[in-house]
Amino acid sequence: MNNSPELSIITVNFNGLKDTSELIESLQRLISLSYEIIVVDNASKENEALALQSKYPTIITIRSEQNLGFSGGNNLGICQAKGKYIFLLNNDTFIEEDTFQFLIEKIENNPKIGAVSPKIKFAFPPRNIQFAGYLPLSSITLRNELIGFGEEDKEQYENSTRTPYCHGAAMMVKKEVIEKVGYMPEIYFLYYEELDWCTQMEKAGYELWYEPLCTVYHKESQSTGQQSYLRTFYLTRNRLLYAWRNRSGVIRWMAILYQLIVVAPKNSLTFLLNGRTDLAKAIFKGIYAFFKLDHKHN
Repeated sequence: MNNSPELSIITVNFNGLKDTSELIESLQRLISLSYEIIVVDNASKENEALALQSKYPTIITIRSEQNLGFSGGNNLGICQAKGKYIFLLNNDTFIEEDTFQFLIEKIENNPKIGAVSPKIKFAFPPRNIQFAGYLPLSSITLRNELIGFGEEDKEQYENSTRTPYCHGAAMMVKKEVIEKVGYMPEIYFLYYEELDWCTQMEKAGYELWYEPLCTVYHKESQSTGQQSYLRTFYLTRNRLLYAWRNRSGVIRWMAILYQLIVVAPKNSLTFLLNGRTDLAKAIFKGIYAFFKLDHKHN
């Protein structure tokens, strides 16, 4: 590590000391290129920035007394980053090989490429694939799929390919791209922020790629839970917000109406039938929160 590293690795920590420690140790053990590790402690109950700094003196820690969300936390780290390349890594990920160089080579070999994501695999056996690229979001229903999700890795996704979006859990971006398109949009707080950011990169003329020569392992969703109030609220609000910011004309209104008339009632009914009135409420709170936003400036 040095004063002008090639790579700035940024991770956001929220009450995740054990996971973040395991990530740092895997990086420090394996990475050979010049790098810095920046950990943003996003208002954990205890000051985990302090604990991490004393445990790993060579890392940079930033303590935020307020939870800034995924995008706000990453942006705090990006502000401090000195590297030519910024690698956003979830704190519940780790690596088993020194392969970050392949991501850098991918970006360096083509000036049109703005960002690249590695193959992401679930950390726990049978270690199936989580991400091998994305399919595009459909224009009105705003649905898309992760390529390879849940499949056994039989090396069926070993070709580097363009992808409409990179994956927020492991995403390397050129610093100059961020200077051109701006920071990750903080209005989302949780979910859809990296999709929106990737959309802005494509609008600015950059390509996004999936590079399977590098693999990151992900202990999926330990921070918010699969069916939590928080997740339901932000997914509902942010689908509407993404449609507002990234669709136009008739398509924009069709996408918003689809969420309001089809998706929200269907999901609410499913939650109610399963006795999850809290999640049904989260949907309507999310819709209300979307309409309360200042849409002229978003």
